Amino acid sequence: MESENRNHKSLHSEEYGIERQDDFKQKCYRNVFKECGFTEAEIDKRVQDTFHEIFYGENCFYHSTDDGMGYMEDTGNHDVRTEGMSYGMMFCVQMNKKQEFDRLWKWARTFMYMEEGINKGYFAWSVATDGSKNAYGPAPDGEEYFAMALFFASHRFGDGEGIFCYSKEAKELLHTCIHKEETGAGRNMWDKKNHLIRFITECDFTDPSYHLPHFYELFARWSREEDREFWKKAAVASREFLKKACHPITGLSAEYSTFEGIPYTGDQEIFGRHDWYYSDAYRTIANIALDHEWFHDDAFHENWCEKTTENLQYFFCNKAQEQRIGVYEINGALIEESVLHPVAILATNAQASLASRGPYAKRCVKEFWNTPLRTGDRRYYDNCLYMFAMLALNGKYRIW
Repeated sequence: MESENRNHKSLHSEEYGIERQDDFKQKCYRNVFKECGFTEAEIDKRVQDTFHEIFYGENCFYHSTDDGMGYMEDTGNHDVRTEGMSYGMMFCVQMNKKQEFDRLWKWARTFMYMEEGINKGYFAWSVATDGSKNAYGPAPDGEEYFAMALFFASHRFGDGEGIFCYSKEAKELLHTCIHKEETGAGRNMWDKKNHLIRFITECDFTDPSYHLPHFYELFARWSREEDREFWKKAAVASREFLKKACHPITGLSAEYSTFEGIPYTGDQEIFGRHDWYYSDAYRTIANIALDHEWFHDDAFHENWCEKTTENLQYFFCNKAQEQRIGVYEINGALIEESVLHPVAILATNAQASLASRGPYAKRCVKEFWNTPLRTGDRRYYDNCLYMFAMLALNGKYRIW
């Protein structure tokens, strides 16, 4: 494989300006599973088994190719998405799986990256499994996960040559995301005025689950020097946005919202309904909890993360008790619609326990522990969030 025989640059390479943030080396991460009474041996086995099932098991959706690449299939839509590819790369760098990481990155860079047009420098959000593009527009959540996974790979594996100079690729991608409009073609992924991420580049509204202030904190340290101030402001702006987007009683957020945090009700003839607590929205509480775990000393939090995660767990363990797995307005009112990803709800409810200190934290973790990986056509999304929760609750979703 191309990436296996390259010579690595120093982690402190002057050419690429990489900084291994020593202040994170000694950081301690909670092992919530252990706090709930599970042994380290059974926890480690469970995490390893989860990774194996997703990548190599009977119900895997990672596929390697004969030309040294690999992709993550969205089994519900039978395509390859930047969401899943970037998630897969994050799983691999956290699990120290360099070969799989490089295979995924090479596939994404080969088939998803756009070399021309108004979206030059971005990645096509949906590509067929044969590599042909289904769309020529990007989805910003893919780009932010690509960049974060690449920085971590730079620090954990070391930079290589070409597309495997991970830190250089990450810096260029982030620079494009916030300077695209200066080229006269295309739009930025983040609104430069309010520092908030867009749902897609063509729209001026957002998706609360795209907001990753814990990533932006690191982008502010590792991106190009001229971009760092933007990412500092983006971290602050996203945290303030999330306070508005999450309901103060239930902790629920909508799939799409205005930049003011109000559930977005427009364009339903184009996008369908997304002003409710549905598939995308499940990720929001997990992201809040991970931000708390990585940067909980920040003055911003003021117990808001704890309160919000506790509110959500209280809602699901009490108010939603009779219809535990459902679709809801963000105020908690039940909607007569079928839930598409029930396992994803249990996984993110459990990951909320990274921040929650309430009476339902252990209950949500144990319920998740007793839930197997999903099988069937819709397993991709559920099992991606399942893997994130497994890593996070084991203290293995770390800053590298």
